[in-house]
Amino acid sequence: MFKQFYPGEYIDSTYHIDFDRLYREGYRGVIFDIDNTLVPHGAPADERAAALFAHLKELGFSCCLLSNNDEPRVKMFNDAVHVNYIFDAHKPSRRNYQKAMEIMHTELKNTLFVGDQIFTDVYGANRTGLRTILVRPIHPKEEIQIVLKRYLEKIVLYFYQRQLRKSEKV
Repeated sequence: MFKQFYPGEYIDSTYHIDFDRLYREGYRGVIFDIDNTLVPHGAPADERAAALFAHLKELGFSCCLLSNNDEPRVKMFNDAVHVNYIFDAHKPSRRNYQKAMEIMHTELKNTLFVGDQIFTDVYGANRTGLRTILVRPIHPKEEIQIVLKRYLEKIVLYFYQRQLRKSEKV
């Protein structure tokens, strides 16, 4: 019933993802949401985010930020990490996930998406055919429309985790 909203993986933090392993598995592009995925909502890139992107570049990844925010917000974050970005992305529309892959010169089989919201980030990436990694939001302070969506996300996550438990028993 909710499968189109299920992430490929659900991890505590972007900073716990084993990008070295993913690179060895053949992934070459990473599309990231920003707010509550990499930093708290509205925050500039911090040292941890800058270090992550430096490491990803060192490994050989191409990266693109994909945000529904306006350009000043996205540019403020990107000034510290210096990757490609798309602002006002209209997630969950598939168009800008595809545009991000074009910019990075990657394709579905070697690109993944990392984000913190099910109904925009994960749903859009799933509709596009990307591997998805959902991360827990970094900080509880969010805009009211996101806070309300989090209640619905809890329902989806309940069924997602129930399915995972069932498949582990098989």
